[in-house]
Amino acid sequence: MQRNAPTRYPILLVHGLFGFERIGHFELFHDVKDALKAVGNRVFVPHLSATHNNETRGEQLLTQIACVLRGTGAEKVNLIGHSQGALAARYAAAVTPDSVASVTSVSGPNHGSELADFLRKALIPGKLPEAVAQNVATQFADFLSLLSGTTALPQSAVAALNALTTEGVGAFNDKYPQGLPDTWGGHGPAKVNGVHYYSWSGVLPSQQMPTLDPVQGMCQVLAHYFTTEPQQNDGFVGRFSSHLGQVIRSDYSLDHLASLRRPDTATGSSPDPIELYVEHAERLRTAGL
Repeated sequence: MQRNAPTRYPILLVHGLFGFERIGHFELFHDVKDALKAVGNRVFVPHLSATHNNETRGEQLLTQIACVLRGTGAEKVNLIGHSQGALAARYAAAVTPDSVASVTSVSGPNHGSELADFLRKALIPGKLPEAVAQNVATQFADFLSLLSGTTALPQSAVAALNALTTEGVGAFNDKYPQGLPDTWGGHGPAKVNGVHYYSWSGVLPSQQMPTLDPVQGMCQVLAHYFTTEPQQNDGFVGRFSSHLGQVIRSDYSLDHLASLRRPDTATGSSPDPIELYVEHAERLRTAGL
């Protein structure tokens, strides 16, 4: 049976740190975009700085929301942000709620990332390690921008890292608290200023069995740096740190990057990450969004 799940408003897929729309024939959101288009949706992937703070990326997103609204004639957009993209989406919704129908956080560090905390402490402010890290990461971001054709956008790796720490996101949350839960691990308001808020995320599959997936292996290594949520994280973001608005689920068996792509092999026990986006389009449609 053919599925039909067109949302009322266009969908913007917002990438996170070191993200991009397209490099050559490779698209970061390729599977997600194709699946959403296949069920009748208008889907766009905005160009944002690969590395920068949440407000800067949020302002870039606002500019592109305006372009989508002009080009489609729509009144609002649905924002689905992966990782740091969720924070840019939250910023846009807080600043211009009349232009945003919904914000969906996918594996978003809505209360900060313990991994970012560890990396920030490992760098010495103003000294050589920080300067080297800033230089290397920014050059890498510039390289990605060159390949993706977005060289006009500014990059700042240290600004991005600071913006993802628990302290940095805490300051961001003080200014833009829409959709945040009042209690740790709880749900947040499902609707604020007319904007609907949703979230979903995953935790690393059991580490009892060795993995042949190099990305998942990397996430398993990074998971060792978590202390608040040591067994409840996806390698980059803690389970409860990801909560925003209506929490659809935060313990899918997915590492941080698996929520963007279909697995190479079907395990039978894990969800199809791309199907989650299609199900969410149906959810948005049912809500009139």
